[in-house]
Amino acid sequence: MREIITLQLGQQSNYLANHFWNAQESYFTYGADEESPIDHNVHFRPGIGSDGTETFMPRTVIYDLKGGFGTMRKINALYEIDGDPTSSSLWSGQTVVQRQQPIEVSPYQESLDAGQAPPELTTSTVRYWSDFNRVYYHPKSIIQLNEYELNSTVMPFEKWHMGEELFASLDKEHDLLDRDLRPFVEEADQMQGLQVMAGIDDAWGSFAAKYMERLRDEYGKTPIWVFGAQEPSRGLPREKRLLKLVNKARALAELNSQASLVVPLALPETSLPPTVQLDASSPWHVSALFAAALESVTLYTRLKTSDRVYSSNLGNMTDLLNVFGKQTIANLEMSISEPPKPPQNGTNGTNGNANGLNGLLNGRGENVRSLYETAMDIDEESEAGSQKGAASLDIDLSSPQELNLDLGVRRRRRRHIFSQVLADRGQDPEAADIENDLEKREQSINSMRRLKVHNYRSGVAFPIIDSYPKIFRDHYGHPIRDHVSIQTALSTDSTVMDKVKALRSTVVRSIGLEDRETIGNELAEIADSYKEGWSSDSDMDDDDE
Repeated sequence: MREIITLQLGQQSNYLANHFWNAQESYFTYGADEESPIDHNVHFRPGIGSDGTETFMPRTVIYDLKGGFGTMRKINALYEIDGDPTSSSLWSGQTVVQRQQPIEVSPYQESLDAGQAPPELTTSTVRYWSDFNRVYYHPKSIIQLNEYELNSTVMPFEKWHMGEELFASLDKEHDLLDRDLRPFVEEADQMQGLQVMAGIDDAWGSFAAKYMERLRDEYGKTPIWVFGAQEPSRGLPREKRLLKLVNKARALAELNSQASLVVPLALPETSLPPTVQLDASSPWHVSALFAAALESVTLYTRLKTSDRVYSSNLGNMTDLLNVFGKQTIANLEMSISEPPKPPQNGTNGTNGNANGLNGLLNGRGENVRSLYETAMDIDEESEAGSQKGAASLDIDLSSPQELNLDLGVRRRRRRHIFSQVLADRGQDPEAADIENDLEKREQSINSMRRLKVHNYRSGVAFPIIDSYPKIFRDHYGHPIRDHVSIQTALSTDSTVMDKVKALRSTVVRSIGLEDRETIGNELAEIADSYKEGWSSDSDMDDDDE
């Protein structure tokens, strides 16, 4: 059934994954005449609740620190067993029960439990990722790590060695893969891969790196994608920013050799386009933007296989992107487009245009049709340099944050695309004829040169549900409240070299002497792997000191 099993490591990843699971839940259909285009078996597992009813829950394992789950309980309503838990205890003496002050349940969760319409969420009412959760999880999915406490000021979980030591002690005591992951793997008939969501700029980065070592030892040939979330660092003290960058550098160096694909996710330091308005201090908002891109770029791994043209899997997409076998780190970009408007005045398209793509605008006000036509143009340039067959979208989630890249050098060296997966979802059905024409052009182009851009398209728009913040705006600045069209580009390209080199030069002197040379060399090797297969006259200007 081509199942994908998810690992969620830490608070940042759980905000991100919660948006993902809420979106998956919204695709379920309940009418006899309704059919979802999504194959729910990819991410959900069937089961039996405590009262014998059938359940359908995410194939995921969720790790978080003490206090990180908020009001979420390990045993939810579907698996509750009536009775006093102390009645089955082997202790026959008197018991003393000590209770912590319980966290007050959010009004949103209270409304869901009561079957009522929930109130609109705000940044002040979302305190934990569980405050906007819409999904039941199996008790085996909930793993609380009590060794550290969320947001502790005494011993914050932020230094690299903390994650390494925590994983080592837990794995030695319990064998985490055998206890937590294997039950889900054994349920899968034909697992297509694993997706790991983890913070990479705190101690969860080292926890994830050690977990990846065990995963690769156990599942040697299984595709494993890692989405590495990072917190916005603007406004933090310099020491904190540097610590986060050191953690990120070490995480990328470690994960690069173990994962099939690594996709860093960071909020751009530059201004976002007018189509996106969010509060950078709210993890609910920031993770929502990440989730829209993640959910869109992986949509084609869970479309029903009846869609033979655009249904894919993690292994195939890995092979498309990692063309030389050493380019594991990929850049993720996205653009938001206004959803198609209903026909008006008897016209059959958007704003009276006959062609549906004409009315779709991305965040820079660019016409989506132009974007696709540009993506189909024949590359008249030499093999060195950027390809016209690739799209450059307006939100770069793999941005280098506050790294001081030499912009002059970057302008002299044009972006070189090794491979790119360009995905568009939620476009107007009237655009199908246009896209068919473009695909014919693409086929003729690909016969003239090596294929570099791989296009996926789906009419399934990204759902804006009540748990999702209203961060997207239409062309008039009004919040989009229903669905949104999203374009994503997942690329292996030469900008990874620039970013890794800048990261290395920024942090290498802050890494301990015992690891400095090793980490520095690993980052240099990663950067060099994005030179293979092309050359640039400006390379000599950008050598590391």
